[in-house]
Amino acid sequence: MPGASEPDLVSTKQQRIAELARQNPQMGFFSLAHHIDLRWLHAAYLQVRPDGAAGVDGQTLQDYTANLGDNLKSLLERAKSGTYWAPPVRRAYISKEVGGELRPIGIPTFEDKILQRAVVLILEAVYEQDFLDCSYGFRPGRSAHQALDALWQQTMKMGGSWLVEVDIRKFFDTLDKGQLRDLLRRRIQDGVLLRLIDKWLKAGVQEDGVLTYPETGTPQGGVLSPLLANVYLHYVLDVWFKEEVQPRLKGSAFLIRYADDFVMGFACAEDAWRMMAVLPKRFGKYGLTLHPDKTRLVPFKAPTLTSQDGSGESSTPGTFDLLGFTHFWARSRQGKWIVKRRTAPNRLQRAFRKIAYWCRGNRHEPVAEQHQTLGRKLHGHFGYYGITGNGGALRQFRDGVTRLWRKWLSRRTRGDPWTWERMTRMLKRLPLPAAVVVHSVCRLVANP
Repeated sequence: MPGASEPDLVSTKQQRIAELARQNPQMGFFSLAHHIDLRWLHAAYLQVRPDGAAGVDGQTLQDYTANLGDNLKSLLERAKSGTYWAPPVRRAYISKEVGGELRPIGIPTFEDKILQRAVVLILEAVYEQDFLDCSYGFRPGRSAHQALDALWQQTMKMGGSWLVEVDIRKFFDTLDKGQLRDLLRRRIQDGVLLRLIDKWLKAGVQEDGVLTYPETGTPQGGVLSPLLANVYLHYVLDVWFKEEVQPRLKGSAFLIRYADDFVMGFACAEDAWRMMAVLPKRFGKYGLTLHPDKTRLVPFKAPTLTSQDGSGESSTPGTFDLLGFTHFWARSRQGKWIVKRRTAPNRLQRAFRKIAYWCRGNRHEPVAEQHQTLGRKLHGHFGYYGITGNGGALRQFRDGVTRLWRKWLSRRTRGDPWTWERMTRMLKRLPLPAAVVVHSVCRLVANP
């Protein structure tokens, strides 16, 4: 098998593709698949999650790795010759929230994940040169916190704006495959890659032994799906907003998108109302619909900036949710109006439900082991929600976890109650992590 230098070799090839794409922004690539060789496939194999569930063939990482060299050679030959068959995706269900509705997920086969990752490594090299700064989701080197930072800076810079909060109804399930193929061909004209992508778009979904073939949507659960979605919204939304919308506006505006979640900010109310009118038509042209109850116009202005505008409505302060946070105007310690963020109520309640569900199922495990797991869960929560101004919600979560832990420890055995005095003594010996701010807004002010 290839040695340990595959990632470096693949990175070098990616840099060459990226440079060519950057120098020729309108060029279609006819020859890309030749970059996929055994080293490339092995690099893709190394990036596949080892703990992923098995697909319809039941094959696991251990099964595939047992004869890795021959398996990758066979995969490469089938991919290049056009004989590769995209297996159906196994559909499973996970709970959106504990005790709530179930959300379907797709699980490709392990081999399919490798080939999809190999194709993604090529497409990323091209499209990362095209994608705009306003998009953040499922892109290398970009995170949800970077999107939140950009949103904070934009809203603070504008000093008060009209926010269009948008929800695309079942985006990944309703994306038009024909339109996607047309958009891909603007940059990707390599026959091998296009045929592979087409096979994945046509691959069926297997559930309880029944095979169906959805007419719309991206490959469920595949590593290729987020990239295809980004390509789709790049043309449908990002480029359209930059090249056609912004030049026609009366005032300044911005767009922040994370995957299919996005908001638009407008300095002028008239611009915002016009966008609300045209947005459903724009998305409808590409087979997408907006959720009527979750798509709304929010007057996002500090109270000192509120006034009567041309719409005839009072631009009173409002709030909106994005990426798990509620965004709102509030006074700083210096008395200035600033944009603050706190954990969205639905996310906080969902986190509590998950903790309660875990504590209930593991209440008979040794206390020290429970302490270690709960500590990791708290660290993970603070790692995402630990931003400046959200300290109250962090402490609320930590206190809630403490109460839930005590509740389920008390139900381990009858007649052995965990009083708060006993709980306090135990927490001195096994303290839970403190609520800390991991992502400070101070560095944004220092480095605008």
